[in-house]
Amino acid sequence: MYIKEFEIRWSDIDANRHLANSAYINFMSHTRMGFLMDNGLGQREMLHYNIGPVVFYEHIYYFKEVFVGKPITVSLQLKGLSEDGMYFEFLHNFYDSHGKNFASCEIMGGWIDMKERKLTALPEDLLGRLITLERTSDFKTLTKEDTRKHGKSPQHLG
Repeated sequence: MYIKEFEIRWSDIDANRHLANSAYINFMSHTRMGFLMDNGLGQREMLHYNIGPVVFYEHIYYFKEVFVGKPITVSLQLKGLSEDGMYFEFLHNFYDSHGKNFASCEIMGGWIDMKERKLTALPEDLLGRLITLERTSDFKTLTKEDTRKHGKSPQHLG
């Protein structure tokens, strides 16, 4: 499992003096990008292929508060992936300094062509690097239908 350790900074705390929602998002993003960069899927490769990752949703489940003063660990596992790599689903877990799981997040996203601004398959050599990430026990091969499994669509004004 890919993991990163973080120190909770003063700026990561909210008005209730516990870890702010935005800090969870930032720690997860840093963990994902750390994995990608460590495995040859960094900015250089994305620029070369003219692609970028996009997030469709993040579902965070909070189990217990966490406060400033002790390090935390954020894990990353592959929960789902389409055959062509266009769609991905990751699982992040948050652990306190004693290894107790205090939050979990499922995130789904895809890859876009930065010029066309449309979803695109992940190039084969990059896909080969992404699949090295440890899989969850409930890993599944994703389809386009999985990206809409929650039935949400835009609700415009007027």
